[in-house]
Amino acid sequence: MSSPTHAKTAASRSSDDAQTPVLLTPGPLATSARVKEAMLRDWGSRDPAFVDLSHTVFERIRALAGGTDAAHVCVPLQGSGTFAVEAMLTTFVGAGERVLLLVNGAYGHRMADICRKSGRAVEIYEVAETDVHDADEITRRLRADPKIGFVAMVHCETTSGLLNPLEDIASCVRAEGRWLLVDSMSGFGALPVDMSGLELAAIAASSNKCLQGVPGLGFVVCRKDLLEAARGRSPSVVLDLQAQAEALANGGQWRFTPPTHVIAALDAALAELEAEGGPPARLARYSRNLDTLLSGMADLGFYPALDPARQAPVIASFVEPHERWFAFPAFYEALRARGFAIYAGKMTGRGTFRVGVIGAIDPATIEAFLLAAGEVVSEMKQKVIS
Repeated sequence: MSSPTHAKTAASRSSDDAQTPVLLTPGPLATSARVKEAMLRDWGSRDPAFVDLSHTVFERIRALAGGTDAAHVCVPLQGSGTFAVEAMLTTFVGAGERVLLLVNGAYGHRMADICRKSGRAVEIYEVAETDVHDADEITRRLRADPKIGFVAMVHCETTSGLLNPLEDIASCVRAEGRWLLVDSMSGFGALPVDMSGLELAAIAASSNKCLQGVPGLGFVVCRKDLLEAARGRSPSVVLDLQAQAEALANGGQWRFTPPTHVIAALDAALAELEAEGGPPARLARYSRNLDTLLSGMADLGFYPALDPARQAPVIASFVEPHERWFAFPAFYEALRARGFAIYAGKMTGRGTFRVGVIGAIDPATIEAFLLAAGEVVSEMKQKVIS
């Protein structure tokens, strides 16, 4: 995997690099030259070439999700990944049904906000941001409330970087005859997903995470039978997955102006994913990135907020040092000046910051970041001493 940033050390990065930093975030993220170049062409949304391109892109995504042509469909939507999550929840969960939400971070809470504002009845099973949900407790709650038709979960909770046990949760939901809705925004394209094998109802993701495209497109891969059963259920015009799927099936036309350049970039990104060796190879690269990051940050005195067994190779949260020299805004700005952008923390109850390991980067990129971080730490400590 090549990138213009890979061979550069922190010391060799120019002021121009600092204007376009390496994004060590969970998305938007660093994209390749090939993906950027794909956006240089203009497409007519009704042009047969664009219709064919869209169809091909979304068929490839359906296959990546483990869906079959007979049973599943990929439904795209303009907008961020949250648009897709809201469309998934409000299309599939009926007004008379309840959804059990598994919450252990900010994105689980966001699903709860969506359900409440759309009039969907919810039951929330919340655990700490560093914990995962107990399958026995999920089973107990489902047996106690037959009105719960769906369970919804976040695959990788980017609040912390925690990986939730998708297979275990899918198994207990399936055993109780209910359907599972999955927000795999930060995992799809790298973390294993098998819609057919796990018998999932739907999975929501976006173009700009592990697929390494650019922002602007969400999508939901779902069962065709459940989608047809949801006809007329959505309270939204724009976010009605069934209506969108029907329009695309009847002539390939989007109901509203599609993000043509984003789809062209996603086509290039999918070609890169295939050339890399698919999701298993991408997961292996991200895992190497994470291992390099955790080891190097420990050498600098930063420690992860999560148990390593629960850490996804997507983004890592680090506990802020309780020392006079450290202040996150100054740490962020000094790294940004050296050409690297990270994220502030989202965990509650303690100070953290986050560093992403996905995108068009490899361990050499992480090593350059660690060199920059080491320089920043030394400078910040020296300022306190002086």
